[in-house]
Formats: sequence, C-alpha cells, structure tokens
Amino acid sequence: MTKAMDSVLRVGQGGETHQQADKSEKSAEARLTTNQGIRVSDNQNSLKSGERGPTLLEDFVLREKIFHFDHERIPERIVHARGSAAHGFFQPYESLSDLTRADLFQRKGEKVPVFTRFSTVAGGAGSVDTPRDVRGFAVKFYTKEGNWDLVGNNIPVFFIQDAIKFPDLVHAVKMESDRAFPQAGSAHDTFWDWASLMPETTHMLMWAMSDRAIPRSLRMMEGFGIHTFRMVNAKGKSTFVKFHWKPKLGMQSLVWDEALKLQAADNDFHRRDLWESIATGGFPEWELGVQAFDEKFAAKLPYDVLDPTKIIPEEVLPVRMIGRMVLDRNPDNFFAETEQVAYCPANIVPGIDFTNDPLLQGRLFSYLDTQKSRLGTANFHQIPINAPKCPMMNFQRDGQMQMAVPVGRANYEPNSLADHGEPGGPRESPVTGFSTFPGQDAAGEQGDKLRVRPELFADHFSQARLFWKSLTDSERAHVASSFTFELSKVLLEQVPARMIGNLRNVDDELAQRVADGMGIKLPKKTTPRADVVDMKPSDALSIHKNMKPTLEGRVVGILIHDGSDATAVAAVKKAVERGGGRCKLVAPKIGGAEMQDGSVLKADGQLAGTPSQLFDAVAIVLSEEGCQALLNEAAAVQFVMDAFGHLKTIGANEEAQPLLDKAGVQPDDGITGLGKDFIAAAGQRFWDREPKLRTLA
Repeated sequence: MTKAMDSVLRVGQGGETHQQADKSEKSAEARLTTNQGIRVSDNQNSLKSGERGPTLLEDFVLREKIFHFDHERIPERIVHARGSAAHGFFQPYESLSDLTRADLFQRKGEKVPVFTRFSTVAGGAGSVDTPRDVRGFAVKFYTKEGNWDLVGNNIPVFFIQDAIKFPDLVHAVKMESDRAFPQAGSAHDTFWDWASLMPETTHMLMWAMSDRAIPRSLRMMEGFGIHTFRMVNAKGKSTFVKFHWKPKLGMQSLVWDEALKLQAADNDFHRRDLWESIATGGFPEWELGVQAFDEKFAAKLPYDVLDPTKIIPEEVLPVRMIGRMVLDRNPDNFFAETEQVAYCPANIVPGIDFTNDPLLQGRLFSYLDTQKSRLGTANFHQIPINAPKCPMMNFQRDGQMQMAVPVGRANYEPNSLADHGEPGGPRESPVTGFSTFPGQDAAGEQGDKLRVRPELFADHFSQARLFWKSLTDSERAHVASSFTFELSKVLLEQVPARMIGNLRNVDDELAQRVADGMGIKLPKKTTPRADVVDMKPSDALSIHKNMKPTLEGRVVGILIHDGSDATAVAAVKKAVERGGGRCKLVAPKIGGAEMQDGSVLKADGQLAGTPSQLFDAVAIVLSEEGCQALLNEAAAVQFVMDAFGHLKTIGANEEAQPLLDKAGVQPDDGITGLGKDFIAAAGQRFWDREPKLRTLA
C-alpha cells in the first residue's frame, strides 16, 4: 500500500478509518453533507495533489466550509448587542374583552408561545453581563393573529422624550469614538457631558444610578413597556395602557462591589443563571400587568402620559395583573434564535395600537430599518425565530434570501384572476383585520405639525424627586455613591458641577452628598423650565421595599474541605431545597473533599474560581483541621470576606469560626449557625451592615 493510500485510510472522522466508517454507514442515523445535500466522505482533510502537494481548487467541500465560516458573523446590534433569551408561554388570567379585542387576551388560561430576550444596552456582544446599565426586556408573542412584540426595558422611563435625540444618546454613552473605550459603561466624559446638558435625562439617571441597573438576576428584575399604548375593544372603545412585568421571585439587586467582582469571576453570570435555572426546572416567571386609564384620567395628571420620561405611580393608578409568562425552554441554537431574533415595536395585533409618544413614533421606524441592515434582507421575517406561527400570506415577492415559493401569477391587487380559474391570492379582512384607532390622542390634541414639545413635557425633575423620596436610606446611599463614582471618571471639569446643579432640583441632600464625594463646593442650582412639585412617595419604586425574604430561585454556596461533616452538609442542602433554592458545593479541589465518614463529595466549583459573589448566601461547613488549612488560603478568606461585604447571610458551624474571624466577620442578624436561623435569613441582604463596611456618599 502506498503512503498516499495509507493517509486516505488512516484519518477518518472521529479517528476511525474510512473502511470502518463505511461498514458503520448502514447503522448510522445522520450523514454529514454539504449544503447541497451531497454526502461528505472526509471532513478532516482537504483535497491535495499528492500527499504533500498543493490543495486543489476543485475541493468544493473545503471551499463551501471555509466560505460559510468566513460569513458566520453578522453585524451586532448597535445597542442591546449582548443578550440572553428563552422560549416560553404566556397565559391570560381572564378574558380582557372589556379592554381589547386582541385574540391572545380573550380566553382564560390559553397558552401563547413567546420568545423573550434580555440584554444590556451599552456594551458589545462580547462585553460582560453585570455592568451598571439598563436591561432590555423584549417579548415576542406568537399569537393566532400574528406576532406582537412588546419591546421594553427593566426601567419604566427613558433618557429622552423625542426619538430624534436617540443617536446622540447612543453616541454619547458608547465608547468614545477617538479611543474606543470605555466599553459597556457610562462613567466617562461624553455621556455625562451630554446628560448634564439634557435636564430631561434626570429622572432616568436616578433609576440608572440606583440598584435597578445592577440586577442580581434576569429572573429578579421588572420589565416595562415604557410608552403609553392603546388597547381597543370590539366596540371600538380605546383605553390607554402601560405594561408592567413583575417577577415571581421578587426584585433583587447586586452590591456595586459584588457586580465589579462578578465581571472578573464570571462574564456570563446572568446568561448562565438564566440557562441553568431553566435547565434545572426552576422556570422563571413574571406576571403581566397593565395600568389602564382613559383620556379624562390622563388630562387630570400633572404630567403628560405621552412623555416617556414619566411614570404613573402605582399608588395613583394600581397595576391590574392580567396574565403570567413562564420561560421553560432554552434556545436550541444561540445564533439562529437569540442572535437572529428581530423585535420591532411596530409589530402589533388587532386590539393593540400606538399613541403619539414621540419616542415611540421614532422607534416604529428605527427598529425595522435596523433589522433589515443587521440581517441583510427584507425577508428576515422568514427566519424561523421571527416567523409567525399563524398563516402568513401577501403579495410581497422576491428579495434576497426569499424562502417561500409563491405559485401563480397573482402578485398584485386588485386582480380578477380568480374569475378566470386562477388563484387570485389573499384578500383584505375589513372586519377582523388591524385598523388604526381613528380618534384623537391624549387630551384631544391635534393641529398643525410643529417641531415643539407639549408644555407638560418641560417638567424634568418632579418625578426624579419622587423616585429619590421613595427609596430606603440604603438605596439613596447607593444612588449618591453611583453618581459620585460615575462623575469621578469625568475629566471635563465643568461637567460634574453642571450635573450636580441639576441634581439640586431633585434634592439638595442628594446634590450635597455627591458634591462632598467629589470634593467640590455645592454648585448653584440650575434653573428648571417648569416648577418642581412634590409628589407622594411610591413604595413600588423601591427594590428594598419589594424584596421577598425567600430562598426560592436562590443559590446557596456551601464551602467544604477534607474532614467536613457529610450529615451537616446534607442537612443544609435539604433545607435549602425544601425552601425552593439550589446548593452548589465549593472546595479547594474540583474533585471535592473527603468527608469525616470517609465518603467523598464532589465539588460543583473550585474555590479559586468560584467566589461567593456567585451565590445569594453561603454556608461554611468545616472541621477544625479543614478550617486551619483554609486560614492559609487567600481564596477562602476572600470567599467569606466578600460574602460579608456583600451583605449576605453566612451560616457556619463552630469549627469554622476562625475563618470568619480572619475574614473580619462581625456578628449581626445575618451571621448564623447552620440550622433554621440560616434558612430563615438566607434569602435576605442585611443593609444595616453596609455603613460599617464602606464609606457611602
């Protein structure tokens, strides 16, 4: 046998010879083929002229494989580039025929498929999961009447009132154009220069500098439609609505130091958390609620409901819960689904309609234009993740990547081809089809087309003050500290003073704390365009006031070492799981640790690469010898120190006390044993501990 023939036989897929592969072909279920369906005999070696000769151009298997690889990446989203998503379903609690004729809201309990994507805004696709940033919250409902995309954020307001300012916002917050940094962060000159000159950003900045911008988990954050939309019922009656998503697990946030350390410990913390929760059956769930109101109610409010920088506090108008969303299946392929999914606020169904919100109106154009640019074709709606699950037919034809094969001559209307025995194509549905609500908008305002904003849009500070006054003392400290941190990164010396001057319109205490943190004299208050009014505080705006003291959906890290008590470990694990949580074992070695009884418990994570910021609470179960060994492990001391510093519950047996002492742990209600006291405390953060640990603004 020649060397050339030997090389052909020697290397086959999976290391077997092609002779062996041929023998197994009859039993194999899948065949490797080209994109044309031609079976491939060798996917490991290119075709050459002789054993050491040049590669031949006729090797169509090589050419197709390399060609496709060269074009695997598509342009990433300009904003919301880094995202994670999941499949699931939506179920209405009752018929909403009083509000809307939309089919998905007509029958109690009927499941509607959804695909939901969460994202950061400022960073690129390769950035980290846990920066201080707004989070996108986009839901695609595959209804019987077509796709409805509810495309919002985890914050109910936005930076700007008019879409014409959106390019300026994104240019300012993205990495600076001359130096291409910083990535995925607003703590730099251009953003704060722009924001300080735009008082309408103030309310959003309060939210963005709060703990809302550093969520513990995608499963533990709220979502909002931001804009005022309409619902229209079968009788043609219009009702204004604002959409709210409320997480079943309640809200939870990170501590800022914890968020920073997670960027080093696990760039994919939120993505991994979502994936693992679904994979292990802990399906994330939200309730969908609406604030429904009419024009008469809107006219009485001291702000304009078409202003996307404003909310209607829940104490003024309660949220009516209308259904639930459960995410119960991870994507099969990240690129095909999560990356190629195309959301567009213009995708609505009969019974839902727009308002004249100037930011929403711009989004209706921008998203469609963006999707065509990203996905390279007007036929992006035919990609499976974007395709409706109901019949779809029209006279649109051809275009790049056309997947449908329309038959017949009918590609125009009106036509009379059906009169001659030919298919005439689809026809309009005057009764059941979508029709735009014909009435006037809020307060009946119509008239000449002007480049102006309504008078009520000019109040940029009242709701920012409302947000500040609604927070707990700890949350206020976090907001002040966040402004201080962000502005400390600004090198343009006039910007911090200007921004703090704006904050004086929110609250002088806030402005003073930020000025003190910056080490500058309290600047003069900027002059607001409208009178700032005091509004009644809203508990619904506070994370801390709405946190659930529960283990459900939480993860507890159990630190063990050789000699640990297996019974104690099992007891903690059982109690946590009974409370709805999950446990992960952490040990110095990934192989685990040998217990006191001789059994070996395999670790879920190695101590050096599994810091405590990955968990909601920690339990330390050590023997005296194991504890002494870990006193010399910097990672072990840091594990405990960070859990304490991040205000988490630490449960420990008596033998582990020296490790707690070395980590500087001081007794409080969050430092417990391993029994019921640990389980009762493990779902909480202990905010009273924070002032003892770090200086806050």
